[in-house]
Amino acid sequence: MIENTEIVGVSRNIEHVRELIHKIAKAEANTIVCGETGVGKDLVVQALYRESSRCGRPFIKINCAAIPEHLLESEMFGYERGAFTGAERDKEGKFEQAHGGVLFLDEIGEMSPALQAKLLRVIQDGEFNPLSSEKTKKVDVWTISATNCEIEKHIEAGKFRKDLFYRLSTMMIQIEPLRERPEDIPLLVRYYYKKLVDNYKYKPIKIISKDTIEKLKRYSWPGNIRELQNVLQRIQIYDVNDECVDVLFSKVHSKIPKEDLSSLPKINIPEGEVKNQDFIIPLKKIKKEIFTKIEKEIIPIALDRAYFNVSEASKILGISPKSLHMKINECGSL
Repeated sequence: MIENTEIVGVSRNIEHVRELIHKIAKAEANTIVCGETGVGKDLVVQALYRESSRCGRPFIKINCAAIPEHLLESEMFGYERGAFTGAERDKEGKFEQAHGGVLFLDEIGEMSPALQAKLLRVIQDGEFNPLSSEKTKKVDVWTISATNCEIEKHIEAGKFRKDLFYRLSTMMIQIEPLRERPEDIPLLVRYYYKKLVDNYKYKPIKIISKDTIEKLKRYSWPGNIRELQNVLQRIQIYDVNDECVDVLFSKVHSKIPKEDLSSLPKINIPEGEVKNQDFIIPLKKIKKEIFTKIEKEIIPIALDRAYFNVSEASKILGISPKSLHMKINECGSL
């Protein structure tokens, strides 16, 4: 048995996923992997491939949502020369390329009903015709699919063929969202922090405190593991302290609502008429505190959108790169 080193976690769901991977890989049964965006469906599909007897043979992936509908058919089944304008030579499709190996159909729920009918024939009989060809080709392909939608609802709405679903889903693997398995977060943090250092030549990692781990466990993680990876990378880049780690969560991707002033410094001014000549409202100090607070929110947004390129981030902010460097050093806790 090959160890699934990237299927990280101790939750009941992840333990079950690992067990299913081992059993399904032996049988090479057509499988649908379900889960929200960012939970790691690709990792599960790769693990199925590595543990199967087909490991080392072709592994071909098609993202059904990323390819326009009018091109997806030719991508999957190939075409003969002259099939359409610009088809100057024969071309193999993904099914033919995957012969003897694995074909991974990602975002299968986004496939059009017309194409689903042609896919059903291949899954059922192992046969297909390239576009504009009368020649039938036979293939031996293990089909694994993935979807982030509740595909049963697509079936009820008439958007997905029930017979195709049954052919694709001899087995199903459901990956729970990260918010439902917070016990996995400490292990995931350790694993992905190590990858940051090993793969991207980051400086030695700082210690993640128990307080920060608890913050990570309480967060809802709408982007799941993919978002966790981004947050860990920001923690390492910005070298934040525990008190400021919240600013590196997914809200850095959003605009700050004009009406949300809850995060600004509180100003306590006595009620009633002020008569004491010695009473002073330190406006300059308050202004500086407010601007510092806003900078700590805005600068990470600019850096993130500029892929951590300080020169590009400074253009977004309308300041010089030198000024941005100074602000990062002054704030320290971005």
